[in-house]
Amino acid sequence: MSAIAIRQMVDRVDALMEERLHVRGHDLADKLRRGGRRLPRRVRAAARDLAQAGEMARNPRLLMQVDFGKVSADYDICVRHLTAVDRKARLLAAAMGLVRLVVVVGLLAGGIALALARWRGLI
Repeated sequence: MSAIAIRQMVDRVDALMEERLHVRGHDLADKLRRGGRRLPRRVRAAARDLAQAGEMARNPRLLMQVDFGKVSADYDICVRHLTAVDRKARLLAAAMGLVRLVVVVGLLAGGIALALARWRGLI
């Protein structure tokens, strides 16, 4: 594996993060700082290692220290997760969470109002 292949892997994960998670930044490391919390811990660690390997690939001496098997495995983890991310499903889940919150708060407020009215003798 060459430095070019590693850079292509880093660029692909970089593009997927921008496309699927809408995280802006100059490079993969910057995107991980800005939106890394949207990724599961394992995927975030793999992306961080991949970004570090991409930086090491720029220097020929450091390139010799890169574990190409680990880089390939990290790339597979990142791509597998990022291609499975569906933006519409994420938005729908967030909207449903908001609806659930409003319903629970409404039921609690109604229950408290009913209990207060009963306590005051209005019912």
